[in-house]
Amino acid sequence: MRIRYALPVVAIATALLLTGCVDNSGSGSGSTSGSGASNPYGVKKDDALAKTLPSTISKSGQITVGVDATYAPNEYKDANGKPIGWDIDLANAIGAKLGVKMNYTIAKFDNIIPSITGGRYDIGVSSFTDTTEREKQVDFVNYYNAGILWASLKGKTVDPDNACGLKVAVEAGTYEDTDEVPAKSKACTDAGKPAIQVLKYDGQDQATNALVLGQVDAMSADSPITEYAISKQGGKIQKAGKTFDIAPYGIAVDKGAPLTKVIQKTLQSLVDDGTYTTILKKWGVDDGGVKTIEINAASKASS
Repeated sequence: MRIRYALPVVAIATALLLTGCVDNSGSGSGSTSGSGASNPYGVKKDDALAKTLPSTISKSGQITVGVDATYAPNEYKDANGKPIGWDIDLANAIGAKLGVKMNYTIAKFDNIIPSITGGRYDIGVSSFTDTTEREKQVDFVNYYNAGILWASLKGKTVDPDNACGLKVAVEAGTYEDTDEVPAKSKACTDAGKPAIQVLKYDGQDQATNALVLGQVDAMSADSPITEYAISKQGGKIQKAGKTFDIAPYGIAVDKGAPLTKVIQKTLQSLVDDGTYTTILKKWGVDDGGVKTIEINAASKASS
């Protein structure tokens, strides 16, 4: 699936034209966006879990969160520049369950993990794909399985494994653009079939619109991105095949930090009481939901 590269970000996300003219690019040095105090899901504080928080967080009453808010619907900015998305809703639910505020700092993606290990952020919430390489620096609390998912126009069957000669929209610079679709196209030409015509767009909203308008046969994106697009397009587009190349997302926490298990137990509590599923369904991304919250799933899978 797409591993978010440490490259300059290109206006990835206006949530399918729903965020107006807000600038969804990350800040180079990191800009504080205030505390996420909203609790629309009615999450109640769990005193037993709150007592397990590290004393520094209990005293401050907040968890500092690094986020690259450029990736709708996971995490992006609203019209006022505040981070929103289903990742943010989950993080706010964690804060509500623990009785603390989530203090977001918007930063470039590649600055988040170094800021965690350097003590600037307590956690990173930014659609991190858990990899064994990243686990050398931080621990991951795994909370979602994401992969690649194609979409096609409603009623039009498209097989991602047999798309030779079709036009496929991708967001420029993503794994789908640089690796996944080119590999499929090469398999076509190696077999003497026509190549896939890859149409690259600066933003995912543009790639989605190209599909809705019938300018392409399909689009390829991360599974939650595609699911969200489908949920927002009023039945105009549909899933094309199933999610593949699945890997876990994880909330990043400093290596060996006591906060890791606190976050794990809190997320598990949100899974058990139904809040987790409610959040995912609201955003149309429940296909990748999990029942058990794990820690460092990538290393467990490779062992």
